[in-house]
Amino acid sequence: MTTPNIDEAPRQRSRIGLTIFCGFLVFIICAVSALGVWQVERLAWKRDLIARVDQRIHAEPVTAPAKADWAAINRADDEYRRVSAEGVLRNDKESYVYASTALGAGYWVITPLTLSDGTSVMINRGFVPSEKRDPNSRAEGQISGPITVTGLLRLDEPGGTFIRSNAPNDDRWYSRDVHAIATKRGVSDVAPYFIDADATENPGGYPKGGLTQVVFPNSHLSYAITWFAIAIMVAGLLVYVIRSELKARRA
Repeated sequence: MTTPNIDEAPRQRSRIGLTIFCGFLVFIICAVSALGVWQVERLAWKRDLIARVDQRIHAEPVTAPAKADWAAINRADDEYRRVSAEGVLRNDKESYVYASTALGAGYWVITPLTLSDGTSVMINRGFVPSEKRDPNSRAEGQISGPITVTGLLRLDEPGGTFIRSNAPNDDRWYSRDVHAIATKRGVSDVAPYFIDADATENPGGYPKGGLTQVVFPNSHLSYAITWFAIAIMVAGLLVYVIRSELKARRA
């Protein structure tokens, strides 16, 4: 008569638990490795973006997109293009967007530029400190008559910022929301972009243009290294567990 092995069931359960644990470790290795590969791909994309934008901002200015081209404007192909537009500033319809710049806190002065075809483009003429918000305090800079504005094409910033929402009814703006500002000021047929004016000095010194910050955070390499390092550590743990199990079985 064969005597039952009372240790067989616990051993079986132990092996099943070990298999599940090792499977979980393999899943973690695959997942974090995939994240590492994704960050490497993002790194290549970000470097290409930085190179393209750098080329755009140093290129010769081209005529700002006309109404027929508005529908085709997109972030990948158009943002930060150096453009120029000729028209008349509607100083009576300027708006003020809260800004924090290298010159301190204050406002961006957003003014419609009416073009010869009757359409309008919002111009971020530049920065003014709080004490210069009132146009009467910088009357020299309220240019009348035809003017050519050169700067960087920027896409609409609807809604506000992550921290604060625009309040059109109270005329409080935290982002350059082209359509909302145009609606508030009664400006029709406005382009879906605005132009950040370059550093060409305005009479009287204000507003101050040329303060666009073209900075793209690029931490993808460090993220990739982190994910691959985690994958290596988990793989090391998996090897240790398997070797320990094989050693116990041989014993």
